[in-house]
Amino acid sequence: MKKFAIAAATATALTLTMANAAFAQTTQATQAPMTLAAGEMTKAKEATSDTWITTKVKADLMTEKGIPGTDIKVETNKGVVSLSSTAAVTDSQKDMAVAIAKKIKGVKAVSADGLKTE
Repeated sequence: MKKFAIAAATATALTLTMANAAFAQTTQATQAPMTLAAGEMTKAKEATSDTWITTKVKADLMTEKGIPGTDIKVETNKGVVSLSSTAAVTDSQKDMAVAIAKKIKGVKAVSADGLKTE
């Protein structure tokens, strides 16, 4: 009986040692992807921010009287808003669209080169 108890204690000790080593390897293996995920998270935040800016600019253009918001295309890349249109807009509408876009939080610059003017 004494031999069985010693064997059981030894087996338990070996099992715990092996489990600890396996856990340490698992922890080390999962550390590197966490670093990669941080970089991906930054890209995701930029994409979300650009999407939010585009949506907000478009919404504000649609609700502003005197601006053909449905005719103006809005694209955002890293905080830079590009406005373009296939239909012609007046110079004052172009200036107003640029001013509206510049008021949005997160907008770094606005390009209205793509807006056709009358």
